[in-house]
Amino acid sequence: MADGDLRAAPDGILAARAADGDVEAFEALLHRHTRIVRAFVYRIVGTLSETDDVVQEAFLTAWRQLSTLNDPNAVKAWLMRVASREAYAHLRKKPAHDTLDGFDRAADPSLLPEAAAIRNAQLQALSLALDALPEAQRRCWLLREVGSLSYTEIAEEMKLPVSTVRGNLSRARASITIQMAGWR
Repeated sequence: MADGDLRAAPDGILAARAADGDVEAFEALLHRHTRIVRAFVYRIVGTLSETDDVVQEAFLTAWRQLSTLNDPNAVKAWLMRVASREAYAHLRKKPAHDTLDGFDRAADPSLLPEAAAIRNAQLQALSLALDALPEAQRRCWLLREVGSLSYTEIAEEMKLPVSTVRGNLSRARASITIQMAGWR
């Protein structure tokens, strides 16, 4: 398969080929899923420089552990779980001191200042709403809404019953809806 053909191949084929050592197939998977993995990890760790480090480590771990992937068609969910574990492991290792929030965040020059200010205020409000949630609810919400994992995959990742995941998500969504009511 040519490189262009690889980019069009389904996840299952790419994952199976990557598990057999095909570096180009793994690169195609990374190209396809890096954006969502990066956004997910950023929400957990909070800075771009740490996000890049965690994503790189997650992808290295994924490459080393490809043989543990049971269902090649579920590679996206599997990558999200690997990234989740790496992000939370990174937070556990992180020293408990204050950082300079926003220090390494670059502004998007394509946005008008007014639009950027509104979007930043909305994201800040969402961030505060998420920070107000209990850890289990916040993690469930992130895995579902940012990571696009199914309820079953979240339950497996968090080692919880599916019913508990549903309850956590319901409570998280209700709380976020109330706190974000002013942005509708």
